[in-house]
Amino acid sequence: MNKTLARLAKFNKVIAISLPVVLSILLVRMQSLTHQELSPPECRVKKWNIPVSLTAENQDAFTQKQKTPLIQRLPVTCCQDDASCLDEVLYGEIPDKKALVSAIARSLQYLQTANAAATYQNYQVAGITRDRVIKSLKRFRELLLKTNSATELHQAIEREFVLYQSVGNDTKGSVLFTAYYEPLYAASRVATAEYRYPVYRLPPDLNSWSKPHPTREELEGADGLQGAKGKLRGLELFWFRDRLEPYLAQIQGSARLQLPDGTQTTIGYAGNIAYNYKSIGRELTNDGKLPLERMTMPIILDYFQKHPQELNIYIPRDRSFVFFQENHGEPAQGSINVPLTAERSIATDKSLMPPGALAFIRASIPFANPTGKMEERIVSRYVLDQDAGGAIKGAGRVDYFLGTGKLAGDRAGVTVSNGQLFYLLLKSNN
Repeated sequence: MNKTLARLAKFNKVIAISLPVVLSILLVRMQSLTHQELSPPECRVKKWNIPVSLTAENQDAFTQKQKTPLIQRLPVTCCQDDASCLDEVLYGEIPDKKALVSAIARSLQYLQTANAAATYQNYQVAGITRDRVIKSLKRFRELLLKTNSATELHQAIEREFVLYQSVGNDTKGSVLFTAYYEPLYAASRVATAEYRYPVYRLPPDLNSWSKPHPTREELEGADGLQGAKGKLRGLELFWFRDRLEPYLAQIQGSARLQLPDGTQTTIGYAGNIAYNYKSIGRELTNDGKLPLERMTMPIILDYFQKHPQELNIYIPRDRSFVFFQENHGEPAQGSINVPLTAERSIATDKSLMPPGALAFIRASIPFANPTGKMEERIVSRYVLDQDAGGAIKGAGRVDYFLGTGKLAGDRAGVTVSNGQLFYLLLKSNN
C-alpha cells in the first residue's frame, strides 16, 4: 500500500477518501497540538522540539537536502501531571499489546530478508543498522510483555534506549501527520451495466513501455471507460459502480471488495506508471471551486457528489496510475511487504527513514465520540514504520494507518495535524 503511490499518500494522498494524503496534499489547515491543557507550556510543547544545540550542529546537513533526517537525543521525560509521553492504550481497559506485538513480529520478519539487508547496507544515518534495529525491536518486545503500566514501560525506555528524532519540515522536529485506511467497496469480477469502471492488473510488459509513459487520461480516457481500446485491454481485474471508487482505491493503494455473491476479497498495490501524484483537491482550490481554508476530505467528496460530471475533468489531471493484484482476503500490505496493523503502522519517506523500525509518534488524532462526532485527542503511540506513500516525501511527513472500513475512512479524512516522530534504538552499550 504503498508501495502506494497509490494511496497516495493517499489523498493526502487526496481526494481520496484516503487520507493520509489527502489532507496533507490539500494543505489543509494545520491544527496545533497545544489545544489541550497539559501542564506548563514547556511540558506541552518545548520538550518535544529538537534541542537547540542539536539543531545548530545539524543545520548545515539539513540545508543540504536533509542529508541528516534524524538527530539523536535522549528520550522525552514526562512532566508532572502530564501523561502525553505515555502510550496508555497499551494497558487500558482493552489492552492493545497484542496488536503491537503482532506488528513487531511482522517488522522482524521483514528485517530478515535480503531486501532489508540491502537497504540497511546503504542507510545514511550513522549508528542505525539492521542489527541494531532488530535488537531494539526484540528488547522492546520483552519490556512490553513484562511491564504492567505505561509509566513502567516508559521508564524502562528512558534507561535503555535513545531516540532519533525526525528533523521535520523546520529543523525543529515538526512533522505533518495525515492518515489513510483500507476502503470497502462493492465490486464485480465481470463488467455489467451496473459495474462499469475497472481497476487493472499490472501489465506484464510494463518495463518495456517507452517513456514518458502514457498518462492516466491516455490509458483510460477522461471518463475512465476507454481502457479496453488501448494498452489496458484484457487487464481488467474488477469493476466498480462509481467513477470515483477505483481512483480512491489507487490513492489508498488497496481496498476490500464486497462481491455480488456476498463474498469478499482484497486488492493491493502491484505497480504504477512513472508520474507523480497530483491532488485533485488542490486542483479544485486552484480553480476557485473550494476554499483551502478548513478543507477536509468529506467536503471534497460532497463537492463531487453534487457535481459528478466534474470527475471527468479533475481525475484526468492526475497523470499517475496504479495497478493492482488480487490478495484474496489478505490484509492491506505496506511497502516492506508485510500486513499493516491499524493504529500501529505508519508510512514515511523510505529514502530517508529506516524501514521496519520501531517509532514513537505524538500527534492530534480524531476519534468518534458516542454520537459519531469527531473529537481530536493528542495521542502518543509506539508504531512500526512499514509503509511508504507517493505524497509522503521528506522528513516532515507521516501517514498513519487507521484500519479498514467507513469509520477508519471518516477519521482518516479529517486527520491533519503537526506532531513529532522518533525512532527508538537501544543504547550502543546494550
